[in-house]
Amino acid sequence: MTHSPPTATRAPHPVHVNAPHLQVFVFALFFIFGGITSLNDVLIPKFKGLFTLQYRESMLVQSAYFFAYFVISLPAAEVVRRIGYLRTAVLGLLIMTAGCLLFIPAASAGVFGMFLIALFVLASGVTIVQVVANPLISLLGPLPTAHSRLTFAQAFNSLGTTIFPYFGSIVILGALASVDPARLSGAALMRFRQEATGAIEHAYIALAAVLAALAVLVWLNRSRLNEAHDHSPGMLHALQLLRLPRFAFGALCIFLYVGAEVSIGSLIVNYLSSHDVLGIDELSAGKRVPLYWGGAMVGRFIGAGLLRVIRPGVLLAVFAAVAIALLTIAANATGVWSGYALLSIGLFNSIMFPTIFSLASEGLGKRASDGSGVICLAIVGGAVVPFITGQIADLAHSLRIALIAPAVCYAIIVCYGISARNPVRSVAADA
Repeated sequence: MTHSPPTATRAPHPVHVNAPHLQVFVFALFFIFGGITSLNDVLIPKFKGLFTLQYRESMLVQSAYFFAYFVISLPAAEVVRRIGYLRTAVLGLLIMTAGCLLFIPAASAGVFGMFLIALFVLASGVTIVQVVANPLISLLGPLPTAHSRLTFAQAFNSLGTTIFPYFGSIVILGALASVDPARLSGAALMRFRQEATGAIEHAYIALAAVLAALAVLVWLNRSRLNEAHDHSPGMLHALQLLRLPRFAFGALCIFLYVGAEVSIGSLIVNYLSSHDVLGIDELSAGKRVPLYWGGAMVGRFIGAGLLRVIRPGVLLAVFAAVAIALLTIAANATGVWSGYALLSIGLFNSIMFPTIFSLASEGLGKRASDGSGVICLAIVGGAVVPFITGQIADLAHSLRIALIAPAVCYAIIVCYGISARNPVRSVAADA
């Protein structure tokens, strides 16, 4: 993704240490989990063709992946509280490695459901690592430069989401055979699926090797932080913040934003391949996915400057409104205009996650870390909205009509930007 969720923990309180080599490890984490998440956009068209799936069924790739955020975030926060940042990071990396290795039996069996299980395990590890990564990078160096380090780390996340889909398209989509799976049945179909999923298997085995090596490196440096464990109330207490209207609305918008962003990214390959859009093959379409994620990376730098002179709520509303306009163009135009209007939405997605997060957290004071944990749960929108989008595409027999789902999400975000355009007083004591 183009964003990295905030920490979901009132975590241990380590002292700030100057550890440049640990910073490199954390930058690598941002790069890898951003890239792995964006690979789903390549897996979806691959699985759709290979297993002759409908759109809603292929979107189960995102549902299996992002549901892990909902299931794992709170347990991960508790693990951090008990064993600390670096040991929890190692645990997350090992679970990610296990998820990648589960692609081996999934490919051997040629069963879509087994790939979904592998993706859920992989995403569980990603969730754990993300719960650790943001606060950890702020601790690995002087306090005055923490914000710049986090911004730099977020850039690595965006770099991963830009690079991985391009090479993933070459490795995974480029390996598509000319055989039509719909014409096969029985043992012949099973053999074909086993052979055709070999490229996916090899790609994730390579990722498993990288993740295992990174886990070893982090483990060897596990004692670099002096962590004093926190015995404050856990994250279930944080859910009380949902009684605050502005915060609850913000959490809903995180749910909707992630859902809209993931839905669009998931449709890009199939959409661009349509005869009335670009009419290109899936490999060529897959190579254009980085334009969507890369636009978000560029937009972050532009948005950072704009946020200095424009109120965050106003800019959020404007960017969400532009996204709706681009969806309208994509749905009604044809050819290049339609395709590149859809890809351009990435540029305007750029500021949405951090801006919604900051607006929702405004006034929380010491409970800001609790709020970030609840927002981490809201990322489950990436599991729900894409499935709804796929359902609309199937019922309407049209990807164009399915774009109404992310458009509705952006419309609600416009309303939030307008309603949250003014700063608020401290509200933490009210929760």
